Amino acid sequence: MFFVKTKSPIDFIIVGLGNIGTQYVKTRHNTGFNAVDYIGGRAGIEIKRLKHMSKTGTGIIAGKKTLIMKPQTYMNNSGEAVADAARFYKLNAENILVIFDDASLDVGKLRIRRSGSDGGHNGIKSIVEHLGTESFPRIKIGVGLKPRDDYDLADWVLSDLTVGDRNAIAEKYDAVFDSVSLIINGDIEKAMQLYN
Repeated sequence: MFFVKTKSPIDFIIVGLGNIGTQYVKTRHNTGFNAVDYIGGRAGIEIKRLKHMSKTGTGIIAGKKTLIMKPQTYMNNSGEAVADAARFYKLNAENILVIFDDASLDVGKLRIRRSGSDGGHNGIKSIVEHLGTESFPRIKIGVGLKPRDDYDLADWVLSDLTVGDRNAIAEKYDAVFDSVSLIINGDIEKAMQLYN
């Protein structure tokens, strides 16, 4: 999905992926939600307005008018919310940054990419389907590999992080914020060099 750029009240969208409901708050799959909560707090942006099937907040990050989104569609339908906001603000996919958990990375490891496949992540799969492109930047946050090969991946990402793992991930939120600022300013290469 691509648009002719006109003047928009929003320059950039940051999407954190997760599931709604108290039972999911401490799970691996809610790492994206937790990361954007940190970003919003540091930027002074309250993420509470219901819009685009999401909890949202708007403010300035890295000098750009930014919308932070936490889709309320559940993980597997995240693309519905993201595409709705993209259409409304007439933003190209390159101006939509998605932050999410990655169960193929060690806990707290960051992996920044300009684009890419869904990698088996249902939230990203939904966004790719609804935007019609894989060409959106993303920050993956490692939540640890499955303890055994025969362990069901869905069970793993929906299980709670240990306190130690939550702390290890939280220690990377400053790096995530700095990466976001670089990406918004068009310097994803520097973000990858510094934090991958």
